[in-house]
Amino acid sequence: MTENRDQGPNEKQRARDQWTGDPAGAVYGREHEFGTREFFDEVERHRYEEYAPWMPEVMGFKDFAGARLLEVGCGMGTDLLQFARGGAEVTGVDLTPRSIQISQKHFALYGARGDFAISDGENLPFASESFDVVYSNGVLHHTPDTAGAVREIHRVLRPGGLARVMLYHRGSLGYWGEVIIRHGLLGGELLRGNSPADIMGKYVEFNEGGGNPLVKVYSRREARDLFSMFSEVNVQVEQLTRPEFYFLERIIPDRVFRRLQRSIGWNVIVSARK
Repeated sequence: MTENRDQGPNEKQRARDQWTGDPAGAVYGREHEFGTREFFDEVERHRYEEYAPWMPEVMGFKDFAGARLLEVGCGMGTDLLQFARGGAEVTGVDLTPRSIQISQKHFALYGARGDFAISDGENLPFASESFDVVYSNGVLHHTPDTAGAVREIHRVLRPGGLARVMLYHRGSLGYWGEVIIRHGLLGGELLRGNSPADIMGKYVEFNEGGGNPLVKVYSRREARDLFSMFSEVNVQVEQLTRPEFYFLERIIPDRVFRRLQRSIGWNVIVSARK
């Protein structure tokens, strides 16, 4: 979680500023005109082939045919479109109006069906027990009341429904190597009185517009505790790339690297059954 940073109402405005000026993932399609088919194709290719090839299987894009699925924090609609292609009946909500506009255009461009709404993840505009699946990837660690957002997910899920949520991992190489050692110690941020949360807001989700959003991290145990009101909770770790090891990247055996992905990766993925 975050340390020594105000988590008041301004944090939500910071988040809007961040992703209005710099939609998540847009940088990977920058060689193409924004919002074109070529743009979205390249964003998708990078996400699932280079950045996180594990994601389609682990997140289960093809596993929810016929289910009513909600994504909290849908961004540009990249993941949500995969669930729609897999046969789910999808709804996307996002705090940022521009994200909703982009997602609607994205779906229309590919002839996909989906419902969208501007919404705060801590106050979902849906009746209780409305969805079979609630998905959220890299979003709830940016909201001030993450536990409240998890309670909302639990509320809108039907009995037996599934929540699948990704949060940043406190035990990751990214957190200790980049945030604490590189920027905190070697970069002098900790000596200047900045907390790890301040450093993450400055470097982890950096954009030129200066959005500086709230960013939290969770251990496996903390992530599991967040979902304690669910009847069944499973936690796994993913997301590590070879370049993060610098000069060692070429000499780490594949089997060893896979073990490292599952222990010090940047993502904690929670699958929780109501």
